Amino acid sequence: MRDITTAKEIFEQHGGIMKTSELSKEKIYYADVAYLIQAGVIEKVRTGYYQWIDPDNQSEAATVIRLFPDGILCMDTALRHYGYSDRTPVQWHIAVSKYSNRTRFKIDYPFIKPYYVAPEILEIGLCEQEIDGNKVRMYDKERVICDCLRYRNKMDKEVFNKAIQGYVSDTSKSIPKLMEYSVPLRCQKLVKDLIGVWL
Repeated sequence: MRDITTAKEIFEQHGGIMKTSELSKEKIYYADVAYLIQAGVIEKVRTGYYQWIDPDNQSEAATVIRLFPDGILCMDTALRHYGYSDRTPVQWHIAVSKYSNRTRFKIDYPFIKPYYVAPEILEIGLCEQEIDGNKVRMYDKERVICDCLRYRNKMDKEVFNKAIQGYVSDTSKSIPKLMEYSVPLRCQKLVKDLIGVWL
């Protein structure tokens, strides 16, 4: 199987990324993989995973959502997206169920920083955003701020302060939603103490 057009169609059926076991089922074997890598049409993204190289979409975001379709972009990644931070994170911050297999995040590229979250609060504030033309799962502004409050002791102080100031001055913020989220996320007092003073 050395037909690049056929290989491309098979990869597209799998969302652009395939595991070794899926390649074998499709009768794409080691020699074929080596040929496709040599041809510059696929690349290895982690052990046992290969992705089709899309010259029109070289965004890391595309790779992240293919590798971790269950993940939700959060913390520094979301802060940058909403303009609450001017630092571009070196890692993709992703929230996943605390029952996720942790070895899947030990990859060379892209750099991933996972946050293991209890399933009952995992999807609070989940929304859809766009990065480099790719639709991504991300927390909304209010969830991100609640998480900043919850993880404040692990955050860079400058990043934390800028995030809070950015949210407070954001005309599209929703304080009722922030208060609503703060209950299950157990940060009500912090919201009142650290955000309330600015309102």
